[in-house]
Parts: sequence; structure tokens; C-alpha cells
Amino acid sequence: MNTCLTAAFRRGSILLVSVMFSQAACSAAQLVIGDFKGADYGDWKRTGTAFNPGPAAGALLARLEIENSPDGSLASSEVEGDKPTGTLTSPRFTISRPYIAFRIGGGDYERHTCLDLLIRGKVARSATGWRSDRLTPGSWDVREFIGQEAQVRLVDEAGGDWGHINADEIVQTDTPERLPETVGPLYQESLRPQFHFTARQWTVNRLNPRERQEGWLNDLNGLIYYEGEYHLFAQRWAKCWIHAVSRDLVHWTELEPAFWEERLDSGVQSGTCVVDYKNASGLSPDKAIPPMVAFWSRFDNRSQCLSYSLDRGRTWKHYEKNPIMIRPERDPKVFWHAPSSHWVMMMYGDNQYHVLTSTNLLNWKDEQKPIRDSFECPDFFELPVDGNRGNRKWVLIQGNGKYSIGRFDGVAFTEEAGRFPCDLGDFYATQTWDNVDTGDGRRIQAAWMRFSHFPDMPFSQQVTFPCELSLRSTPSGPRLFREPIREIALLHRGQDSWTNRSLRANETLRLAPSGRLFHIKAQTRIPEGARLTFNIRGVPVVLASKTLECGGRSAAAAGPIEAVEILVDRASIEVFVNRGEISLSRFVLPKENGLSVKAEGGAAMLESLRVHPLASAWPPTLKPAEPPAAPPSRP
Repeated sequence: MNTCLTAAFRRGSILLVSVMFSQAACSAAQLVIGDFKGADYGDWKRTGTAFNPGPAAGALLARLEIENSPDGSLASSEVEGDKPTGTLTSPRFTISRPYIAFRIGGGDYERHTCLDLLIRGKVARSATGWRSDRLTPGSWDVREFIGQEAQVRLVDEAGGDWGHINADEIVQTDTPERLPETVGPLYQESLRPQFHFTARQWTVNRLNPRERQEGWLNDLNGLIYYEGEYHLFAQRWAKCWIHAVSRDLVHWTELEPAFWEERLDSGVQSGTCVVDYKNASGLSPDKAIPPMVAFWSRFDNRSQCLSYSLDRGRTWKHYEKNPIMIRPERDPKVFWHAPSSHWVMMMYGDNQYHVLTSTNLLNWKDEQKPIRDSFECPDFFELPVDGNRGNRKWVLIQGNGKYSIGRFDGVAFTEEAGRFPCDLGDFYATQTWDNVDTGDGRRIQAAWMRFSHFPDMPFSQQVTFPCELSLRSTPSGPRLFREPIREIALLHRGQDSWTNRSLRANETLRLAPSGRLFHIKAQTRIPEGARLTFNIRGVPVVLASKTLECGGRSAAAAGPIEAVEILVDRASIEVFVNRGEISLSRFVLPKENGLSVKAEGGAAMLESLRVHPLASAWPPTLKPAEPPAAPPSRP
């Protein structure tokens, strides 16, 4: 007898209408998409060989160490081990319940061992196993897709360790056993930075993402300005290149990833993007459409590859003749050197930057002029000293944020001074936007703000706020200064100001009782022996006559500290002293409210002080994203 009817009779129901209502309620609770109880997969479609043996059932489950399958029969790509690969796709169905629930186990490789929901043939939701063969319940919220036609697909494209996927009891339901992980609307999560770029999740619902998982970002790659747009690319630990665009460097729109690794763990490591205006590479069939060309390295640290776009970075294609060369190691930085009329590549390898040249971006010559004692992710560009275009110097920035200044003749770089930090804080893999001579010419820098872990959030890591770079003369020679770009003013929401405010020793000036987003600018006079301590939501920023200290890190200015600028976001503090002579970027999770400043060790003067509360750079509401474009055909 139908279990719903049985339950109704056991309750002693005597009215037929009551029995019918009970039956309807139970049937509305779930619609089976796949329970895999038969000897084969029926009208589900297979590719490859991973699912050829049919469902796993009975004694086979014990041999495969599969647990928690309620009916003892499930879809599995593990029957013949981890080596076979393939897919298993359901017939089409119409979404008519708010959730799709399932049980899942196996490998934890996004895109490679997963269960996908397909809408119009594109992945709209996805879930992976968790490196365990004990099936665990999961679900997707699919309310936005109700009434649309869909399919589910099991994917096994991993042929090594944990290279399999297991699933059971895939159903449409009103009441899933386990609800999806949710922490609020996109960009409105409680810890989401509001004017520092962070990555989003597209298809998964996962808190605390790790390297190579949706929501994670690290090294910045290929920053470039093109046709009115700033493009930001970043690593998802060589799984893909994250991609976002902006017209003002403040309001970002994250696009789906630009391109992915060619196969599991092949890697698309850090690199550069250029615009090949003359189509010297021949990658564009139409010379009127210059290709955007991205250079990157595989995980073997030998295969140097490229991908390109012919539609302003919206879609990308891997070059069919990759790799373009085999040589150690990685992180190619490519740029056009006009005086020499050739392209230059700086590539990290063996603790050096190797200098290569090319006329077509495809064939490269090693100039045998390495820059020794160098470390990862180079950035290299020219700047005028004190704005004098007749006196220009080249700036080399290493992955660790240290820079040096010198001369470059197209093949050899000659350093003219020591190496100095761009920033004292959590600052790594810095890059600057290139091709800016087609815009306003500013050299603008951003970096990965390392160690930015957001507890129980669907994102991890963040990017420093963009800063304009300049070379200025100092008593010790030219030095690199970095200041927040002027576009921060787009977020200003009012202002509190003070002028010629003297603070006695141990006097505190309250600046704001609450708030999480601020832009603070001050002109100061701090006598020897005195200090000004800005309390930023419980985090002290200490200014002495010539030194800055924050978070256990300190630095001395060349002269008296006369100006300070502070950016405060939900999870960061960035401090700039003397118009960028010193900068310090820190990930913090403040535990207090309010802003204040206190004089200690003697009186100090605030000649001017402005506190601007800031609006969020993210839109207040965001429509659900369209499913990402279908990935390239699977090998």
C-alpha cells in the first residue's frame, strides 16, 4: 500500500477526503529525478566509460566502502576504480519544487567530480563530494528556475586520487534533509568587504572556500585597461583566471572566469594580459579586431602558454599550439617596448627574472640578461620622476612587493639603488594596470591582501584598494609613492571635519560612534616624544613624529609625518603617510565600534581632519546571475 495511505490509516483516518489529502501532500513533497534502483541507468545518457557498469548495489557497496545509501543502490563512477572518466546525464524535466535534494560522496574537485544542474545546457548549480565515500545530504535552492526545463549531470573527469563521484536520491522537494548554506544576499554578507574586491561563487554553495574553490582568489594577473574598461584578473590557485571589469576602479562587475585549466591539475598559473594592436600574433582573423592575449604557465613550471579573446575579454580560447615554449619557470610579465619595437617578457625562474624578446608574441628569444636575486610575479613599468617626462625611470616590483629603480634599454635592466617595500602589510603579487596610455595615463597598482580569512563566509581573500603610483625625489634618491585613487570620493557619504584642533596629552577626540566604512584624511603636527593614536574600531594606528606603527609593523618617514590617509573597510585598514611615502595594508576583523584619536606623550595638533563615511561599492540588490557559459567541450 502507498506509504502515505498507510500512514493515514494508522492515524485512524476514516474520511476518504482526508486520505486523498494525505496522499497528495506526500506526493508533493518530492519528485524523483534519479534513485538508481534498476540494473542500469535507463534513459540517462552516458559519455566515456566511468558509468558503464551501471549502478552500484548490494555487496559492491561494502567493497567500495560506500556508506549511507538508504536503498542500497546508487549512481557511481567508482565501480571499476578511479581511472575511468565520463558523465551521466538525466532526461529533461521541469523544475516544480523549490529545492533539488541529493546525497553525494566521492572526490572534492569542482568541475571534475561533481553533480551539476543544467539550465539551457549551462551549469547553474554544482556540488562535489568531500573526499569521503559516506554519502552526505545536500540541496540546491532552485526557486528562481521554477517552470524551466533542466537536467542533472554527474561528472567524473578525474583519473587519479579520489577520481570518482557517487550520488543517490536526487529529488525535487519542498523540504530537503539539509538546506543549502546561505549567509545573505550576494555582496551583502556580514563580513563582505564593501569597496575591496572579493570573489563570488557562481554554482556552488560552500562556506570557507579553500584554494581552487569558488569564492577564493589570490595572485593578481594581467591587469589591463582597454576601450574604457579596467580588467582585473586574479588566480583561483591556478584553477582559472577570475575576471572582473570596471569603468572607475571602484564599482566592479565580476564576469564568469576568463578561462580554465585545460584538465584537472594542469594549471593556469599567474601571468600577463596585453592587447596586440597590430595583430602581430595573427591570432585575430580581422586586423580591425586586435586580440587580447593572456600569457600563463602550467603547473609543470615549464610549459608556457597563452589564451586570447576577440571580444573585449568576454570569451577566451586557449591557443591551439600551446605551449608556445618549454622553459622554466613561470609568471610571465609581457609588455611592448616602443624604443626597441619589440615585446618583452620577464619570466621568473631559478631566483632570477629572465628577459626574453619577441616581435610576434609567439616566438621568443632569451637575451641572456637575467635580473638576479628576484622572486616571483614581476611587474615592470616606466614612470616620470616628479612628473617630469624628460626624466623617466623604470620600476621593477617583485612578487614580495619589493621594488627597485633603474634603467632599461629593451634587453637589460640596470638597478640604480637598493630594494624597498611598496607596502609594509599583507601585500603580495602586486600588479599595475597596463595599456593606460590609451586612457588617462595613471599607473595604478593593486595587490593580493594575503591572510584574509573570513569565518563562515562564502568567499576568501581580498584585493587591496587601487593606488596611484608616482616617483618622487627624496634626500635618498627617487622613491615610489602610492596613494588611494581619487575615485574613492565616489563613495563619500557626507563629511565631519575639524580644523586647527589641538589635543592635550592624553586627550581623546571622538570621531564617530559607529560605522564600518570610512575614508579619513588628516594634516598633523606631532612634536618629538608625542604620538597620535587613531583608534580604528579597536585597532590602533600610531603616528609619532617620524614613524608609523600598526599591527606590530613600523616604518620611519624621511621627515616629519605631516599627512595621513586611512581607508577602513569591514575587514581591512590601509594607512598612507605623507602622500604615500609609507603605506601599510592589513586584514583585520575589528571587534569594536567607533573611531577616535588620542594624543599621548605630549600635545599634538590636527591642522585639518576629515572623516567621510562611505557607501558600499556593490549594488544594493543584485538579480540572480545567469548561469555561466557552457565550458569548452570536455575531452
